[in-house]
Amino acid sequence: MRKIILNLAVSLDGFIEGPKGEIDWCLTDQDYGMEAFFASTDAIFMGRKSYDMIDGLPSPFADKQIYVFTDSPFLIPNPHIEVIHSKDFLKDIQAIRTLPGKNIWLFGGASLLSSFIKHKLISEFIISVHPVVLGGGKPLFYNIGEKLDLLFLGSETFSSGLIQLKYAIKPKFDFGILEQQLSLLN
Repeated sequence: MRKIILNLAVSLDGFIEGPKGEIDWCLTDQDYGMEAFFASTDAIFMGRKSYDMIDGLPSPFADKQIYVFTDSPFLIPNPHIEVIHSKDFLKDIQAIRTLPGKNIWLFGGASLLSSFIKHKLISEFIISVHPVVLGGGKPLFYNIGEKLDLLFLGSETFSSGLIQLKYAIKPKFDFGILEQQLSLLN
């Protein structure tokens, strides 16, 4: 099954956009591992607002299959872009994950991220913490609803001050299985 990997930039105070939606604070002076990451993916999940933000720009995503999650009426005359509606959200994601291919990049959309976290669909978090405090904007995590324990996978620091953190959702032990086994012994 294909992995879904969140890879995005965040300010030191936890924002993915500034107060006016700006992202000009993101460091672009180095590769920061993006070339290798990009080569490991062949599909991208993004919300409608993230798609609108990149629509019309020269796209580095031209060779990737893009899935846009929205409930708004939305037609795209492009075979490399597919619209996913929330009524079939989980079914569609599971079907896409079983297709042959590389990893899937969860590119953007704070509310989309919340849905993926709620359903524990993210295989890995790659969070690039930029050395800037924005003081406000769109937070990376909101509307999560419950504690999410993460397993630290590693980190990398860069000369610019950027720190890249890697996590996975910590697996939970199912005590019900243990109770079943114990009851069989009695």
